[in-house]
Amino acid sequence: MSGMSDYLERYPGALMNTFGPPKLVLTRGAGAHVWDADGTEYVDFLGGIAVNALGHAHPALVDAVTTQLSTLGHVSNFFATVPQVELAERLLALADAPAGSKVFFTNSGTEANEAAFKLTRRTGRTHIVAAEGGFHGRTMGALALTSKEAYRAPFEPLPGEVTFVPYGDAEALAAAVTDRTAAILLEPMQGEAGVVVPPEGYLAAARAIADDHGSLLWIDEVQTGLGRVGRWFASEGVRADVLTVAKGLGGGFPIGACLGLGAAGDLLQPGNHGTTFGGNPVACAAALAVIATIEEEGLLEHVTVLGQKLRDGLAADPRVAEVRGEGLLIGLDLVSESSAQVVAAAQERGFILNAPTPSRIRLAPPLVLTTDDAEALLAAWPGILDAAGVQ
Repeated sequence: MSGMSDYLERYPGALMNTFGPPKLVLTRGAGAHVWDADGTEYVDFLGGIAVNALGHAHPALVDAVTTQLSTLGHVSNFFATVPQVELAERLLALADAPAGSKVFFTNSGTEANEAAFKLTRRTGRTHIVAAEGGFHGRTMGALALTSKEAYRAPFEPLPGEVTFVPYGDAEALAAAVTDRTAAILLEPMQGEAGVVVPPEGYLAAARAIADDHGSLLWIDEVQTGLGRVGRWFASEGVRADVLTVAKGLGGGFPIGACLGLGAAGDLLQPGNHGTTFGGNPVACAAALAVIATIEEEGLLEHVTVLGQKLRDGLAADPRVAEVRGEGLLIGLDLVSESSAQVVAAAQERGFILNAPTPSRIRLAPPLVLTTDDAEALLAAWPGILDAAGVQ
């Protein structure tokens, strides 16, 4: 096998320049550890951006995918499969879904949000209220719901009638929603913005505002769902009408889902939407294995305890202005705009982190991250900040 420098040189000649130069060429993983093409080992505190819930090469996931692929790899949606039905039932049970709830399977979070966007149009209304700083995907529909100007501007005009309001501001939300609003779209915590946590009671206020105007409450749990915050869903306790999930659901195998809860489960009817690969039996088998393993290995409690340890340890350095999040979705603000330098310094010391903004660091490691791995980062943290020149 060629070395990493060779692949990095070949990359721009073969792949579109949509992501910029890659930082590393990774070749294998085990648990929360990965190795690059030169054999260097890293602890993966990004987890494929909250995707690799069980880390890398978890036996339960490998076995589920291998077994299903050797039995039935794909069928069209003219037919059903056992994993598809069982996963839909499992997700509805985890969401404590009321009678009449239904699931539409997709291949990604963006596609789950596209399905949800179309579902909201079936109310007969076309206005959506979403939050500034929110991220819901890159396709044209999902992009219309994402406020970041740098993402939107090159592709306008986008589907219209979307109003953006400050995240966490219930009064601004109430002022924007009217009787022509089809849905309020919110994340329980904004992941791409650097793990922004709303004030206590914000989602409950959104529920009440939606009820006042006969609007749907659509909660995007693509990054926060399926155990990431130490609960199955970060919005637990607030009744959603539409719930979208993906990322960690398949543990690295592409799958997403749009849950229509209660009456919203019947809004999409035959001919309204479709997918070739959504609900693929291999993807559904992977997701069932992820859910079962989270339960069997007690990962919800593990994530809660270890996440608190990480947050406390990272916050102990005075060069960290704030630490936010729940479970293993952690965001922190540095005292200076040094996040890119911190990520580079961490990589030099064998840790993969993420810098969503110039002053923010995001951690979303596998749910199977060990205490030893967490303590290794905390022990290296002061030296990482030193090397990055954070004052």
